[in-house]
Amino acid sequence: MAEKRSIGIALSGGGARGIAHIGVLQALEDNDCVPAVLSGASAGAITGALYAAGRKPSEILDFVKQASLFKLFKVGLPYSGLTKLTYLRDKLADYISEDSFEALQKKLFVAIVNLNTGQCEMRSQGRLFDVVTASSSIPLVFQPVEIDGQLFVDGGLLDNMPVEPLKPHVDVTIAVNVMPQVEVPNKAIQNVFGIAQRCFDLGILANTLPNIQRCDLLVEPKEVHQFNIFQLNRYQQLYDIGYEAMMASIPALKALLEQGVD
Repeated sequence: MAEKRSIGIALSGGGARGIAHIGVLQALEDNDCVPAVLSGASAGAITGALYAAGRKPSEILDFVKQASLFKLFKVGLPYSGLTKLTYLRDKLADYISEDSFEALQKKLFVAIVNLNTGQCEMRSQGRLFDVVTASSSIPLVFQPVEIDGQLFVDGGLLDNMPVEPLKPHVDVTIAVNVMPQVEVPNKAIQNVFGIAQRCFDLGILANTLPNIQRCDLLVEPKEVHQFNIFQLNRYQQLYDIGYEAMMASIPALKALLEQGVD
């Protein structure tokens, strides 16, 4: 019997919209298409780390349900006006037993942006919690995270859906984009927050487009765009959107998995 082709999955950033990734992973498990390698930025890095550590999608959803937006936005110095992600780091420690990439059950790549060098770095070794927290540190909202004497922020700034690191390790790559290109009505961009979010989304989209061309299968749950990046309380709807989007793509995925298998 021929060996089954392996799957790698890239999980994009997108704040609360990234909850859709959990539904995607559940749909894959329900169809016996479990990814062997994961990559992610920002929200995708959080979900990817929890899944790579052996947490089931249902447990990752519990992680989101227990998240406190108030505690997430605890203000800290020396970056006056920015908030500190200590709460996120502590929650990761509650769900993942070892602060190490090497201790994970699956290979994981996490995109982070080095503010000192201006470069995107792809981490897959060493300390895990600081890297995932850094990848989730949205600029001008959260403090940068110091790692080895340098400051890091949201990997989505330069590589929001990191497909490339997966390719040497797997046969089929899936990319899940929860910040898709969509047209928005005027009413969505008539206040400061709406305009800022739209500009942020468009900036991220620019680095996402090349990765759309690199993957074998793109999953884009476009309905997530109706939610803003902080609506963690809409977790069930976002989960369902991700699940349904992946289920709709299962026939295409199975066709890819059958290619070259006798």
